[in-house]
Amino acid sequence: MSNANHAPYCQRCGSPTAIREVDGRPRPVCVGSDCGAVTFLDPKLAAAVVIARDGRVLLGRRAHHTRAPGKWSFPAGFVERGEAVEATAVREVREETGLDVELGPLVGLYSAPEETVVLAVYAAARVEGHARAGDDLVEVAWFALDALPDLAFPHDGRILADWQRGLGNGVAVQDGSR
Repeated sequence: MSNANHAPYCQRCGSPTAIREVDGRPRPVCVGSDCGAVTFLDPKLAAAVVIARDGRVLLGRRAHHTRAPGKWSFPAGFVERGEAVEATAVREVREETGLDVELGPLVGLYSAPEETVVLAVYAAARVEGHARAGDDLVEVAWFALDALPDLAFPHDGRILADWQRGLGNGVAVQDGSR
């Protein structure tokens, strides 16, 4: 287990942890007093939205303080405690692009053993507003599916393929921006 995946202190009592085998896997276990709590390093849940118009998809260029800075990705972000996944998707689109969306069907769930995130991706059913970069993006742009920029994450190509296979009809944006 790398240091990035090790919780050095117990979430229950604050004492140091040590890596021990629990349920056949190395996990941080509290070694202070009689606590013995096991820390399960669960993945974070995030939500993203595929927004399409006229055969093009909206992508945002990621800011320097994010993972994969300068690369392009779908509007996305982490689910906050007490927030529904669908609400996260709508909120992140508004924060990152200024658009208001109504969600359509779930495109899919995406994860990988080396990743710390599980991503729920929806298709936009209805979109209103004028796209502009905000929050974690420095630029937004519409891209033809055969002329995509350098995508930020390995699963982005799979997301587009799944979206095209099941939902490739797209939606019209009400503001006419290009």
